[in-house]
Amino acid sequence: MKPDASPTARALLALELVQGSPGITADRLAGKLGVSERAARRYVAILREAGIPIESLRGPYGGYRIGRGLRLPPLMFSAAEALGLVMAVLDGHHDAGDAADPVGSALGKIVRALPEPVAAQVQAVRRTTAPAPDRAAARPDPDTATALVQACSNRRRVRLRYRAEAGPERVIEADPWAVVVRHGRWYLLCRSHTAGARRAYRIDRVRGVEVLDDTFTPPTGLDPVATLEEHLAVGWEYDVEVVIDAPAETVGRCLSRALGRLEPLDAGTSRLVGSTSNPMWYAEQLAAVPAPYRIVRCPELQQAARVLGRRLLAAAGSDDDATVT
Repeated sequence: MKPDASPTARALLALELVQGSPGITADRLAGKLGVSERAARRYVAILREAGIPIESLRGPYGGYRIGRGLRLPPLMFSAAEALGLVMAVLDGHHDAGDAADPVGSALGKIVRALPEPVAAQVQAVRRTTAPAPDRAAARPDPDTATALVQACSNRRRVRLRYRAEAGPERVIEADPWAVVVRHGRWYLLCRSHTAGARRAYRIDRVRGVEVLDDTFTPPTGLDPVATLEEHLAVGWEYDVEVVIDAPAETVGRCLSRALGRLEPLDAGTSRLVGSTSNPMWYAEQLAAVPAPYRIVRCPELQQAARVLGRRLLAAAGSDDDATVT
């Protein structure tokens, strides 16, 4: 236990030790917690004040043990509830107060398993917390995400009903390699048999999943996160090429793979090749490069860099009207 751990944290660890070692003595409990025997007794008192019946018996077979008054019901989560809790951890869920929502339903089960004094405090926070919804997040339907995660695990081909931001719904057959979460969006990284190529589909746009009998073998040594980043860097409206006066291993530490493929030109120079639909965003990412660079392809990106450069000069209070390229 860290020396700066709170009394509540130590009390919870004490509860775990008493549950795992019925009959544990105060001095053994103190040794496990790394505190004095007096402090260990104080943590037991905190647990009793919270309504947890901890009994203490004297004699050679004595010590602390959980009393018969504590009977925690088993927690049985549905797949949607379990995945909902994972989503809540990953991107901050704001429907935890809604009992009809999978996260709210799972949280309700956890609350009902807590000692009454503790549960009362949790419920008070749950009732009074005012959520600030993350409007940029795109959370998929938990049942859809669960089906795709299971298909990835079982290596079963799927048939998707998919609707992009614009256009009609279409049917896609794919080998689901992995589910990847990136910046609040959930993607299915897969081999699309319909397109005959690698694809990344937004799971929040999947309208239906049918798991097929066909099986598949994913690519050897697949790195889902790196592969997704590389995939999202190609196929956009504007092709980009940037030459950077620094080694690729140095530049790679400060640039996202989503910008494109970074490759060495010589010992001290590297080249970034990618594409974008948002030249200004791309220019802002390039501004993080700690070395001189030249945009050798993409007039739209060159113009965005000029605008960004003038904006930065103005923010610094400079009268320099030099052209930034």
